[in-house]
Amino acid sequence: MKWIIRLFGLVLLIIVVGIGSLFLLPADRIAKVAADQLRNLTGRNVAITGDVGLTFWPVLGINADGLEVGNASWAKDGAMLSAANAAIGVDAMALIRGEIKITNIEAQSPTIRLEQRRDGRASWQFTDAGGDAQIETAPTAPASTPRPLTIQRLNITDATLIYDAEGSDLVRYEGVDLSLDWSERAGPAVINAALRPAGERVSVEATIDRFDQFLNGDVRPLQARIDTKGGGANLTGRAGLAGAVAGDFWIKTSDTGRFLASLGAAGVDLPQGLGRTMDVRAQLTMTPDRRLAIREMTADLGGNTLRGAADITLNGTPDINAQLSAGALNLADFGGNETAGGGTSEASSASGWSKTAIDASGLAAFNGEIALRADSVELGALTLGATRVLLRNDRSRMVAELREINAYDGVISGEFVVNNRGGLSVGGKLAAQGVSMQPLLQQTAGLNRFRGTGDAELSFLGSGQTLDAIMRSLGGKGAVNIGRGSIDGIDLDALMGNFDVKGGTTVFDSLGATFGIENGVLENGDLLMLLPNFTATGTGQVGLGAQTIDYTVTPKALRVNGDRGLAVPVRIVGPWAAPRIKPDLQAALDLNFADEKAKVQNRLEQKLEERLGLQRQDGQSVEDAVKDKLEDKLKRELFKMFD
Repeated sequence: MKWIIRLFGLVLLIIVVGIGSLFLLPADRIAKVAADQLRNLTGRNVAITGDVGLTFWPVLGINADGLEVGNASWAKDGAMLSAANAAIGVDAMALIRGEIKITNIEAQSPTIRLEQRRDGRASWQFTDAGGDAQIETAPTAPASTPRPLTIQRLNITDATLIYDAEGSDLVRYEGVDLSLDWSERAGPAVINAALRPAGERVSVEATIDRFDQFLNGDVRPLQARIDTKGGGANLTGRAGLAGAVAGDFWIKTSDTGRFLASLGAAGVDLPQGLGRTMDVRAQLTMTPDRRLAIREMTADLGGNTLRGAADITLNGTPDINAQLSAGALNLADFGGNETAGGGTSEASSASGWSKTAIDASGLAAFNGEIALRADSVELGALTLGATRVLLRNDRSRMVAELREINAYDGVISGEFVVNNRGGLSVGGKLAAQGVSMQPLLQQTAGLNRFRGTGDAELSFLGSGQTLDAIMRSLGGKGAVNIGRGSIDGIDLDALMGNFDVKGGTTVFDSLGATFGIENGVLENGDLLMLLPNFTATGTGQVGLGAQTIDYTVTPKALRVNGDRGLAVPVRIVGPWAAPRIKPDLQAALDLNFADEKAKVQNRLEQKLEERLGLQRQDGQSVEDAVKDKLEDKLKRELFKMFD
């Protein structure tokens, strides 16, 4: 027993002397020992500078003023972790059992660089110094059992976080605060983070089941939430470190522009009804190469509700392929109209076209194709019924292929183009069949006097940053053919009997015309209107930009004035809101009594010849013959003065 006690005392003395000797080592030796221990745990080069503090039991800990942990050998840039001040604690008993239980990690203003390759390698996958015991599962099975890893508590403040996944855009965040609570190795982990991608705080909270398996690359159940002052998003589903995500997604914003600005996408100003506020629910799946699939989506965009599905590639400018459907879709604010419903024709005519700048920068936010079905579409200047449209956007140039649009009792087809690559321009080629003209002209041009149903075709191009500038720059051409209709404000039938007729309605059997447009002015010279007892032709201009009209319609009564008929030109002139309509009597006289005027003129000329004794040469007018005779007489009288 005496020898046993002595032996125990000797061992204890050796331990005390050894530990005491360790505490007497200089700081650089302690730093070297600590660095060697961390290198053995991680298999990475570890450098410690500055003052160092150590604890040995029950926590093997290090507190260093400077710490740098190297990256994987295949990584491209820099250390995985560098911090001016860091503290790491490891459970000593767990380490004796072969486990790595990190009780706490703390760091101030560190730079953390994480890299990942397509083949599954990740810079956070550690090995021991010999390279045998991998802490996380690698693509090939390790030669020995991995050491279990647990980080009970992680607390990082003011960090710079860099994530570089091969094949994806580099992600970099500064001013990141991060905490991790993971009390049980086989239990869940709670992660809280605060990021400031654009200066405003973004809070992230996530709970991941079986965090140890998540670190090994497995896809695990997850619940995550993001909150900003403009709104928030929630995900309940499954996710993996490689970037795979699937689950139920919900995003709700009170100010979408501010929400996106908080995430680093500043300058997005969505129109009301198109996402200025939103409540979106969907099932989503995202692959490691950042391909997003959205299914069973219901999106309340602040007045408009869309349903459908989409596939989106998120590397660089998003590329979208979507199929959407809607009920009544209100897009009145999308074109920069100043009234909620596009305004009335009277307001438009009174004040002219809107001079508010049109912001088309949203066209640069994505590329791709969006197929849209809607029960109705309100565009402010146009009201459409059931609509099928394919939108194709490529580098700020959007083409709307109008596959089927029911509007104004007819059908419209063609394409409409909005191009914002080098300044805003709009153009298109449209065809309308069986369209009711009165409501169409009422909403587009403020003209409500014209009624009828017909066909039309139009090609046009305009440019400018306001609706007013676009309308004043328009160029193009078109044609109109209308069946039976009417024109309010004038009765051409009554006009034939009384040149002072005001008001009334003209009913016609058909109307056809072609026109050209240049610099916002429409010109037409071949209008032909057929009435029961009349024909009517027309020529003139319509100022599409200035909202003015100067047009002359010439109706001709077929059953008067013998076989020649009777024509009375009617001039329509003034602003669209209140044009003046009056017959042109001088033109009427010139048109209808040209023969009579010629006969009277011939008789007068004959009388003058007889009275004055004129003798006209071939082709000489009476006026010229009179002048010649007067000149001869004056010459004779002058010569007499010198006789």
